[in-house]
Amino acid sequence: MSELTLQQLVEGLPKSLLNATDRDIEGFQKIIEETIKLREGHRNLQKMVKNFSLSTIQRT
Repeated sequence: MSELTLQQLVEGLPKSLLNATDRDIEGFQKIIEETIKLREGHRNLQKMVKNFSLSTIQRT
């Protein structure tokens, strides 16, 4: 899975975002914050599964 660079992310933003209201921007910011939390949670879950798998293999 490839991750987007900041430039790719910005280039993908609609031009209407430049004219967005403060309320729109706040909503977008919340979406970004939750996306970051979700991504961090996914990474943590992957680490936990990997560690669990490794510890299970070592016990057998």
